[in-house]
Amino acid sequence: MIRSIDDSLRTPRHGMLAVLACGLLAASAGSAAAAVEREGPHDWGITLIAAEAMPPAEHVGLTVETLGVVPAESMQATVGLDGHVLQLRAITIAPGGQIAAHPHTTRPGLVKVVAGEWVEGRLEGETTYTANGSDALVEDEHTTHWFFNRGDMPATALVCDIVPEG
Repeated sequence: MIRSIDDSLRTPRHGMLAVLACGLLAASAGSAAAAVEREGPHDWGITLIAAEAMPPAEHVGLTVETLGVVPAESMQATVGLDGHVLQLRAITIAPGGQIAAHPHTTRPGLVKVVAGEWVEGRLEGETTYTANGSDALVEDEHTTHWFFNRGDMPATALVCDIVPEG
């Protein structure tokens, strides 16, 4: 991310100038996005996000295999969770493929890469998860992310999550 601010825009009455400057930055950068942030009563920030840092809007090159499902009746009987299932899937991203940006506000999960590398994108930056790493990715209510496979081989992860039935 590129971040810039001009001191002459640091007053509340110049907030519209910050908005206009934001639009001009995005337009001059070509395929990019820009955002205005009010950092305080007299501070306006402009953030320019390069096109390659933009979250993808669609899935590309995915194969999803369901490995198992704990049915809703069992979830209700064992943990008291009504109307949800626990599922385990193997998700493979083809080389150059991606998983679109998505939130986990109502869909907690765990992800473990078992072949290749998944590059997780978040607004804060990127993290790479590999098959030989010992770390798993926790998807909680605060998670919004997307994934890329930038390698030259398919990359697979086991994904276990709780989802609404149906």
